[in-house]
Amino acid sequence: MRGVGLDRRRISDHGGSDPRRATAGIARPQDGIVPRDDHSWHRPAMLAFIVVVIGHWIEHLLQAYQVWVLGTPRHQALGGLGMLWPWLVHSECLHYGYALVMLVGLAALRGHMVGRARQWWTVALILQFWHHLEHALLLAQVLIGSNLRGRPEPTSLAQLILPRIELHLFYNAIVFFPMVVAMVYHFRPTPIEAAAI
Repeated sequence: MRGVGLDRRRISDHGGSDPRRATAGIARPQDGIVPRDDHSWHRPAMLAFIVVVIGHWIEHLLQAYQVWVLGTPRHQALGGLGMLWPWLVHSECLHYGYALVMLVGLAALRGHMVGRARQWWTVALILQFWHHLEHALLLAQVLIGSNLRGRPEPTSLAQLILPRIELHLFYNAIVFFPMVVAMVYHFRPTPIEAAAI
């Protein structure tokens, strides 16, 4: 908080009864596009972001259900939106666009995270950056017209080890888990973390 008047050099203890005195070691929100004192946009943006993330999860879980339970051939497992617009599932532009939206959303919302929430959110951001690079590689193969290792379809580096449906579930899980932990810490901060917001 601006105006709290904390002087980090004069704070000698990291505890005590006044949580504002214990914020010296807590990562503070950074000014970005929106000043850190303007919290009016953060909660609605966070909730909108979560709706997008959950919608994406539903799509991948439907696709997995179609393959593993219904026995649909992998190339025909289209999820929910793909049933309405089949070209969507096979569009690398859509997949890259979603990876980019996730990366930008994680980066934009990180500015209001503090303490433990910021640490976990940063883990999700780093993992999403790698996921984004994998999708950039897939999109580049489509645009160039040449696939990795001569495969019949665009292939990411990790896809050389895991099939695409399982790989996407894995990537979504390893990004989603630290996001959930970060949100729990963000919406239930300790008194010290709350004073740093």
